[in-house]
Amino acid sequence: MKKYTVTAYIEKDTETGMYVGIVPGLTGAHTQGATLDELRQNLQEVVELCLEEKREAKKEIPNFVGLQTIEVSA
Repeated sequence: MKKYTVTAYIEKDTETGMYVGIVPGLTGAHTQGATLDELRQNLQEVVELCLEEKREAKKEIPNFVGLQTIEVSA
C-alpha cells in the first residue's frame, strides 16, 4: 500500500471550542475534534477513506501546492 503525506489546514471554532481540519484539494476531507490529538486521528481516518474512494474510482490524487498569506485592507 502506498504512503501519502497530506497537509491539513486547522482552525479552532471560537463558538464551540472544537478544532476543525480541512485537507485542501481532497474533496470530503474535513472533520473536527475536541483536542488536537482527536482531530489528528479523525483526519487520518477521513483522508484514508477519501484516498480509497479516489483509488477505486481511478481518479488522480491531487498534488497540494501550498498556502499563501495575503494582506488586504478592509
